[in-house]
Amino acid sequence: MPSLLIFGLGYTAGRLADRLRGEGWRVTGTSRDRRADTIPLTDPASVLPEIAAASHILSSVPPEEDADPVLAAYRDALAGSPAWLGYLSSTGVYGDAASGWVDESAPIVGRRAARSVADGRWLELGARVFRLPGIYGPGRSALERVAEGRAHRVDLPDQVFSRVHVDDIVNGVVAALAAPPGAYNLADDMPCGQDEVMTFAARLLGRPAPPLVDLATLSPAARAFYAENRRVANGKAKRVLGWRPIYPDYRFGLRALSAMTSPIIASTAPAPASSDQR
Repeated sequence: MPSLLIFGLGYTAGRLADRLRGEGWRVTGTSRDRRADTIPLTDPASVLPEIAAASHILSSVPPEEDADPVLAAYRDALAGSPAWLGYLSSTGVYGDAASGWVDESAPIVGRRAARSVADGRWLELGARVFRLPGIYGPGRSALERVAEGRAHRVDLPDQVFSRVHVDDIVNGVVAALAAPPGAYNLADDMPCGQDEVMTFAARLLGRPAPPLVDLATLSPAARAFYAENRRVANGKAKRVLGWRPIYPDYRFGLRALSAMTSPIIASTAPAPASSDQR
């Protein structure tokens, strides 16, 4: 029986765990909150035997401050393991490309220094490093943001970014179980601006377009998001993994999610507020 150890059993990794358990895999996950279905990340007595027993190991744990906590605690054990290794990274390692395209050969110049270092160190270990843009899926999409009144537009015509449905990430990781080590971008086929996505989500829900806000009023993290513009190329994943996104653009993904969740959203959402519909 194949055995997968997941460092950080969160949203995306949890979808992968469900998929592989359904296919007969033994899956063990770590967490920091002492969940009943996981082992503590910071308990070597529990983690080291799982590393030794696993045929496959995936980390979805982001860096904390200046270091990757998984590598800080278990790098030597991982380096000595014959297991398949995977790491969920971020396309943020490419930094701002002024709306241009980036592929896996692009320089790692991202402002997220700790993430860039972790990305490189997992590659050094022989991992399959999955560089991911904005992730959306059931319960975590523009639909919920619009329905809950948290969506906005910023009216930046040149702003563009990529995104990926969580199930397309799962399919990409599964496709890479038999693939060589290296970096793989998993992104949809249609980069576009955030305003376009939010307006389409509102239309699906029969609501006005979200209000326009001044960029200066947003949080530092939100302003940093809008400061980086890039289109993420997914050609390597298609060529090497044989991967194709089920949801090639946000419209396919949001329509599918709307069909699944609209009655629930409609029954729990606050009344729509008035907004500028430019």
